[in-house]
Amino acid sequence: MRLLHTSDWHLGRSFHQVGLLDAQAQFVDHLVEVVRAEAVEAVLVSGDVYDRAIPAPDTVSLLSEAVTRLVDAGAAVVLSSGNHDSAIRLGFASDLLARSGLHIRSAPSTVGTPVLLGDVAVYPLPYLEPSVVAGDLAAGERTHAGVLRAAMDRVRHDAAGRRGRTVVMAHAFVTGGATSDSERDIAVGGVSAVHPDTFAGVDYVALGHLHGRQQLGPTVRYSGSPLALSFSEHRQTKGSWLVDVGDQVTVEAVDAPVPRSLALLRGDLGQLLSDPTLARAEQAWCQVTLTDSIRPLGAMEQVRRRFPHTLELRFDPQGAVAPLHTYAQRTSADDPVEVCCGFLGHVRGGRVPSEDERRLLATAVESARVQGAARDDVAGGPVRRVGAA
Repeated sequence: MRLLHTSDWHLGRSFHQVGLLDAQAQFVDHLVEVVRAEAVEAVLVSGDVYDRAIPAPDTVSLLSEAVTRLVDAGAAVVLSSGNHDSAIRLGFASDLLARSGLHIRSAPSTVGTPVLLGDVAVYPLPYLEPSVVAGDLAAGERTHAGVLRAAMDRVRHDAAGRRGRTVVMAHAFVTGGATSDSERDIAVGGVSAVHPDTFAGVDYVALGHLHGRQQLGPTVRYSGSPLALSFSEHRQTKGSWLVDVGDQVTVEAVDAPVPRSLALLRGDLGQLLSDPTLARAEQAWCQVTLTDSIRPLGAMEQVRRRFPHTLELRFDPQGAVAPLHTYAQRTSADDPVEVCCGFLGHVRGGRVPSEDERRLLATAVESARVQGAARDDVAGGPVRRVGAA
């Protein structure tokens, strides 16, 4: 039996406010090609199919298209829900859809009931929130480890009466996995970490939740997300695992297409704009950290002239002279123009106002003073006249 292990599609996700739906559609194209080229018999998606519990209509349409094309390409599709998914919405009409080759498992009541693919029993475990399912599963502890141990007891009980290989799908934080900034914390409800030994005795464990493709043991693996979802993932190679389950279990990495690479740039503005070795970053999504001692004027505009796909701009001034007085002390002058100039220099990282800016501030302060005095006269005049009468 040839399986393709993937997870964490997060359909509908944005990357720093850039929509990823087109890139996710390209990944679906890639999956369909892999299924056809490698004669994949089943595609396993271990949770976080959607990015949010109530997905947008175009996101639902993409999932519908994806599963239809994969089934048409000759593969069964097994989906389990993750912590981002609405179990009820994702599981709609699951019994009916199973007749067409799409198997969706999102309800705790399905734990221990396999999807039978030839002589391979696949046990999809939906994301199990301890505070919700611990009682139903008779878990000894209201923790992620406790509910997954109880779930695996059900799996082993059912598998003991079957012949063939056993595959488990789970969505959890398993000890030893490397995290990234884009994963949602699942510690609510109890201790989040689960030891890999929880899955002992299983021929292959297809994990979801962590976004880096990685191996925790010979048969315990995360496929990771197919697309980078944070700049912390810039060193990761995205993709899935091609798993052959026979007399032995063999696993091969399948790399996903990269719609746009990531680049982390650091240095002063002049250096970044002139360094020829950074040409590779001109077409990448960039996170730029400027180290200028004084924040450059129009920094983002200048950065984007060379790196037009810069999505995040950070400042880490190096070599700046530390002020001898607090900001409150530096703005305690009687002259309001000086207060305004001090504030402008403060928010711009130490760059003091030019003479033109100082004149403009002086004009504004004087105009505010005159208008304020006029309002005082209008408000105060009638009061005095009434008193005099």
